[in-house]
This record gives sequence, C-alpha cells and structure tokens, in this order.
Amino acid sequence: MEFEFGNAAIILPPLHINIMAVIIIFFLVRWSKQLETRRFTIFFYFLISTNIAPFYSHTTEQGSFELWIPLGSIVIFLYLFHSKGRNHPSKIKASILGLSIALYQLILQYVG
Repeated sequence: MEFEFGNAAIILPPLHINIMAVIIIFFLVRWSKQLETRRFTIFFYFLISTNIAPFYSHTTEQGSFELWIPLGSIVIFLYLFHSKGRNHPSKIKASILGLSIALYQLILQYVG
C-alpha cells in the first residue's frame, strides 16, 4: 500500500503482513500479562526465535546454494530445555510463534 502526499509517500507492507503483525503483537501482549515479573522477556524470546542463519553454503559454476536453519529457535529451545525451573508456558508459546515466523522466512528465502 502506498499513500502519496504531494512529494512524499508512505509505503506500507502488504495487507496480510500488517494483519499478521497486529495478531502477533496481540498474542505477545496477552502472554506477557500471564507472567508476574519480567514481562518484557516474552518479546525477547519471540525476537530471538525468529532469527534464521545460513548453515551450509556451496558455490558452483551454475550458482550458489545456501542451506538455512532457524538458529534462533534452536538456541531458545535448548535454553528452555536446560532451564527447567523457568519454563513458563507463555515463553514456550512465544518461542513457537517465533519458530513459525522463522519458517515463513525460510520459505521466502527458498521461493523468493
């Protein structure tokens, strides 16, 4: 979407991305209210788990190939697995939501 105002313009992402962002923020705020202390950590768990990184790269004469993995999600799930006392369901929900965004990014990486 693009809104023009004379010589300036505001360019917004497509509508489906805006709707997804509003839904994600709604869920994160709702889950953060379930924690008694350190409510902002839900957002960190989500943001870290959305990170993807190249795991393997190979270049040939025809082009290059990169294998991407959701590295942030792997790190967060390992951390949650090893810290059994601080395993709140809201943190796990935020991590799974971040994993779904990371998988969406992986699909865009290979298709786009």
